[in-house]
Amino acid sequence: MDTNLRRRIRAGDHDAFGDLFDAYARSVYNHAYRLTGEWAVAEDVVSLTFLDAWRLRDKLDEEGGSLRPWLLGIATNVTRNTRRAARRHTAAVARLPRDETVRDFADEIAGRLDDAAQLAVVRTALAKLRRAEREVLALCVWSGLDYRAAAEALGVPVGTVRSRLSRARTKLAKHLEPPEARGQMKGDRGTAVGPLREGNR
Repeated sequence: MDTNLRRRIRAGDHDAFGDLFDAYARSVYNHAYRLTGEWAVAEDVVSLTFLDAWRLRDKLDEEGGSLRPWLLGIATNVTRNTRRAARRHTAAVARLPRDETVRDFADEIAGRLDDAAQLAVVRTALAKLRRAEREVLALCVWSGLDYRAAAEALGVPVGTVRSRLSRARTKLAKHLEPPEARGQMKGDRGTAVGPLREGNR
């Protein structure tokens, strides 16, 4: 199916692109959220990813398997660019004169507190990883790509994916370990660093 879909997408078939979106939008969204930790940003990344995919459709190989690694690779690049743009925007805003009026964020914050406590712990640990380690962790552990597919998505050798993932797992396990447990028997950290896979479509 994916080979036929590739050919139709390369040919500019809008229906095929709609099928692509229906099949993989959720995977792209989940990947973007895991990289950014922000629902709204993840939604923007999904839109930008599929815009880029349409723009880059003529570079897509006609032969091949699942299109998921290709899309997640685009999403990873879009996320990098989005983060850079956000940093530039924050720096620009910081240079503006201060407004004494303080906006009320109560309603906005209240709507995003569902998993705040758990997410805060994981995001703090993830923030201590290098960007490259976070990206390979998101692709292999959470999105369920194998080493080859992750290497394809990131444009790096398979061996690089293996080493980055190994370092990421070790660091993440260390950072998620409660301070009082360090130096004692390690508890079960499977839910934090084990595979939460969406399936390899």
